[in-house]
Amino acid sequence: MKATFDGKSLRLGQDGLSLYESGGYGRPEKGGLRLALEEALYLLWRNRIEVADHTFSGLLAEMSDDAGFFRRYLVYRDLRERGYALQTGPQDFRVFRRGDRPGKGQSQYLVRVRAERDLVDFDQIVAEVATAGNMRKQYLIAAVDDEGELTYYEVKVNHLADAGAGGYEGRVGGEACGAVVLVRAADAPWLAAEGYGKPLDSEEIMLSPVEVLHLMDTGRLTLLMDGAPLSREAYYGVASATDGELAEKAIVYADLRRRGCGPKTGYKFGHHFRVYTEGMQHSPLLAHAIPAGTALPMAAISRSVRLANSVKKKMLFACVHTDEIQYIEFARIKL
Repeated sequence: MKATFDGKSLRLGQDGLSLYESGGYGRPEKGGLRLALEEALYLLWRNRIEVADHTFSGLLAEMSDDAGFFRRYLVYRDLRERGYALQTGPQDFRVFRRGDRPGKGQSQYLVRVRAERDLVDFDQIVAEVATAGNMRKQYLIAAVDDEGELTYYEVKVNHLADAGAGGYEGRVGGEACGAVVLVRAADAPWLAAEGYGKPLDSEEIMLSPVEVLHLMDTGRLTLLMDGAPLSREAYYGVASATDGELAEKAIVYADLRRRGCGPKTGYKFGHHFRVYTEGMQHSPLLAHAIPAGTALPMAAISRSVRLANSVKKKMLFACVHTDEIQYIEFARIKL
């Protein structure tokens, strides 16, 4: 079966329609079948077609100006070898359920291909995950490392249960020592019961900046510094001077508290928060707050997911750039 190459796609004659009917390859058009370049290269590799004046390596070389083409081909080949039919699309590939194919059956995944050092734009991710959800598809990132190894990640919005924080009870005063705030334990036994702070000693509890800001915003904490009242704005100025991420961390902390969760620092895991959802015995989630316009290297996301998995937690990126904070979960998936 011979194909002609026009520089952008390959075309087979009427006999090529059998590839579409049997395996879902290409897109039928008048008088034949048009193949995407990834499809054509795979079929050439499988010796199912011939391309005039081109070998496999020659056709691949023609595509070398597109830095991402070879990675897309590796993903296309891997998915085909796993028994999936797929087509190219806006998210690189639309992948059908095993046993289904274009024209017969429904697609299950939308797949975006990324190299290990590619930047992942979270504004784009949020939009594409929403598109996939509206289409009732699963959104995947296929990460390709420098040795051509593939790792698949399912990316989705984690709809944290909104248990509600309930009515706020208990008020207390604290002393600000720079960004650190100390509260007498005897004055506020409810702090430990609700998962706030850490004992400094038997008499005093130390509160972190995000805890201080949330408690001040909910009217449960007033501050003094050197014996004089300290406003929320003045305290924020002191605390933010040594923490450039405090703004988004405070927003996410407050949202998690509103949902009835118990966030604590996730520093030892390399992220902003470890999140308790039922009591304070085990935190099933890690959360990292990211502001609008954030782009992270795929390798950094991979490290985060692997670490979260190793401690039996889910990895969430809390995107602070929409009217409602969206928690984007990355999880390795086996296809």
